[in-house]
Amino acid sequence: MAKRTIILRLTINDPVPGVCYSLQGKDGEPIDAATATEAPLSLNAPVVLNDDNRLSGPFVRREGTERRFVYIGIGKHAGAPDSNWDRRAKIDVHDIPADLLEVARQGRTLEVRLPGRAKDGSPACATVRPLKPWKAL
Repeated sequence: MAKRTIILRLTINDPVPGVCYSLQGKDGEPIDAATATEAPLSLNAPVVLNDDNRLSGPFVRREGTERRFVYIGIGKHAGAPDSNWDRRAKIDVHDIPADLLEVARQGRTLEVRLPGRAKDGSPACATVRPLKPWKAL
């Protein structure tokens, strides 16, 4: 096996309309910012799938030896300086099953569906758990 770039699609099922969302690069810069409507919002993160199934690349951050995650910037973190929101959502990627990573290695995109709102209706932030498990498209 060789290293391969794969696409992780992070789909926010119910984003807060009018709020800006983006991927966040390693230096904290917003990438591919988009303002939400009532429709689901998808952000595609190209990541490197290494020989040992670890993920790396410009969007993947790590905590400790195992945990890998991708940040979604929200409001000011997504490059909208006048936003009322200044948040990030942390999406774990270290726990994507090996069989799905193998499918991605063959060129398929992996998608996860995420809640877009906290219980109070504001944009979901901190560690955001998927609504459903990762799947291959």
